[in-house]
Amino acid sequence: MAAYLAGRDQPNLALFKQWFAEADGGLPVKIERIFRNLARSARHPKWKGCGFLRTSAELANMPGHPAMKIGAAHKKKFEHWLRATFEAAGIAEASQLARQILLLLDGSFAVVLLHRDPSYMETAGQAAHALTKAALPGWGKSRAR
Repeated sequence: MAAYLAGRDQPNLALFKQWFAEADGGLPVKIERIFRNLARSARHPKWKGCGFLRTSAELANMPGHPAMKIGAAHKKKFEHWLRATFEAAGIAEASQLARQILLLLDGSFAVVLLHRDPSYMETAGQAAHALTKAALPGWGKSRAR
């Protein structure tokens, strides 16, 4: 399991960054696009959710297992990337926002697995959009985002 997750770490992060970079629009739209692309992936019949989260559920009683450490590191890398992205945009509470977006993402993975309804991921993306927009400096001013 550890080897599999280690092999998925960088490709998954690269895919999220690609979806972000390819999205037209401001930061809130780019963040939401990650969720929309994940929802599209979740509509595939063979979709099984997040391997890092599924592994953490399977090995919950083995916190020292190498696969658990790899999964935790993967999630931290994503959170750190978000934080750096938000800091670059001048968001004062970048760490807090990064954690909120990560929670929305991982929560949506769990609910979509339970209900087999990717629209939950799209709804989480809308919440991520709203949080990101509200955190931007001067968001209340009439600027296109």
